[in-house]
Amino acid sequence: MIRVMLVDDHALVRMGFRMLLGNAQIDVAAEFDSGEQACAEYARVAPDVVVMDLSMAGMGGLEAVRRLLAQDSKARILVLSAHEDTAHPRRVLRAGALGYLTKRSAPDALISAVQAVAAGQAYVDAHTARSLAMAQVKGESSPAETLSEREFSVFIQLARGKSVAQIAEDLSLSPSTVGTHLYHVKQKLGASNQSELTLVALQWGLLGV
Repeated sequence: MIRVMLVDDHALVRMGFRMLLGNAQIDVAAEFDSGEQACAEYARVAPDVVVMDLSMAGMGGLEAVRRLLAQDSKARILVLSAHEDTAHPRRVLRAGALGYLTKRSAPDALISAVQAVAAGQAYVDAHTARSLAMAQVKGESSPAETLSEREFSVFIQLARGKSVAQIAEDLSLSPSTVGTHLYHVKQKLGASNQSELTLVALQWGLLGV
């Protein structure tokens, strides 16, 4: 039986996923409501698959993916997201997650995705795969594609209204380091303040829930 660690900051979502996976004989061995908890408990739980929500308070799913893979390079991670842009799945897959599934996908897709990732296979839902393919064919990319991985994390946190101090705590960075990333983000995106960064993120659909 596949053992899953479920990470999502909404209790009702976790309950629904637990029931859905249980009906498919997939065991939810542990569940947590933050990336911090997931990273702290991963070694103890030793799951076959981590099912990780992307948008959570604190460090968030993308940073949690990076930290889990730093702990265990063989960790098999499936990311769930409300984001339907192309920047987030690209970042998630580059970070080392094996799968990406939008939350609007059919229930059966979650089961298929968990089974594929447990077997060490990559899985991207059909809608996201089409969007990625079309963006590549058309040569389209959001301005955020010019950012480094760390700059992107800082950018999204800033666009959500977080302060430099909050971001430093969430990402385990010094405020001065966050300030340096903020400077580069503004330069690359042509923004002069936090409001303009939020506008860029909204225009490109980067602020899903």
